[in-house]
Amino acid sequence: MNPAVTQPLDFLYGGTVARALAPKLDALLGSVRPRVPAALKSGGASALTERDALLITYADQVREPGVPPLRTLAGFCETHLREIISGAHVLPFYPWSSDDGFSVKDFFTVEPGFGTWDDIERLGANFDLMFDAVFNHLSAQGDWFQRFLRDEPEFRDFFVTVEGDPDLSHVVRPRALPLLTEFQSARGPRRVWTTFSADQVDLNFKNPEVLLRVLEALLFYVTKGARFIRLDAIAFLWKEIGTTCLHLPQTHAVIQLMRAVLDEVAPGVRLITETNVPHADNLSYFGHGTNEAQLVYNFALPPLVLHSI
Repeated sequence: MNPAVTQPLDFLYGGTVARALAPKLDALLGSVRPRVPAALKSGGASALTERDALLITYADQVREPGVPPLRTLAGFCETHLREIISGAHVLPFYPWSSDDGFSVKDFFTVEPGFGTWDDIERLGANFDLMFDAVFNHLSAQGDWFQRFLRDEPEFRDFFVTVEGDPDLSHVVRPRALPLLTEFQSARGPRRVWTTFSADQVDLNFKNPEVLLRVLEALLFYVTKGARFIRLDAIAFLWKEIGTTCLHLPQTHAVIQLMRAVLDEVAPGVRLITETNVPHADNLSYFGHGTNEAQLVYNFALPPLVLHSI
């Protein structure tokens, strides 16, 4: 297997676990490769220019009576925006429970009230698509977390839990809500890491099975036509008590693995990190230039441009 894939695995989990994971990951890539759209199999075909512009929209922002909003959005873009935009970033359109869609219940389905995958693919027939990969956390109401609470063996270590009274004072995050939320489970009370809210429970990437499931979701988005994938809240991904839990080397290793996997099967796909952080930290998500995200947000630029006009 490509060293760009195996090296991050080895860094994250050690050689023994990495060697056990490699065949599973290779099988996942093999199953996905035939389903990748032809347009995403070539890296050269996806070069961006100054003519590219992406609309950012909620799935239900454009509506008409009796029609699924995603279908209406596709029709609206085809009729009115063909000469204006090259792509559309549809904010999370998955089943969700809070935070305007960023508390995802199921990575693999479309919220029925918004439409279907057919509606997403119709939009993608004429515009490049950006999907959100909300991989730091899941909805507390989602199936994975409910199975964790039932103590099903497969999901027993899927979420970050904390026992005892460790020093968490170094943790950095953009919320004033409690960092730990107590849930009642089949094993009794469990204190679960909740970076953003009590309804958003953080996945445990120290469990390699979590990483495999997330990579499965990432590649599933590719099969549905995502040319751009935004890594939401990615800076907070890896938790290590005693640190800031922000921009950790393990987080960068996970992004490197995502990039390597995409380069293997869909080099036309671009990763963009949603990292609203100081400039130097933001640039770190390019890695050494070819091994992490191809794009990062520059949140300060739009207001500065407006201010300068």
